[in-house]
Amino acid sequence: MTAGEKVKAKTDQVKGKLKEALGRTVGNERMTAEGEVERRMGDAREAKEKVKDAFRP
Repeated sequence: MTAGEKVKAKTDQVKGKLKEALGRTVGNERMTAEGEVERRMGDAREAKEKVKDAFRP
């Protein structure tokens, strides 16, 4: 996994979790949904990089 992609994935995951939690706290459904999308994008990016790493010699 390249360092840059790993950082992007973790950043998306953390930002998404924070936005999701804040949205729930203030009762903002849109913010909660946006946070969930960001978190899932980070999860997908991390999974993609793990698959790429599995096929590297």
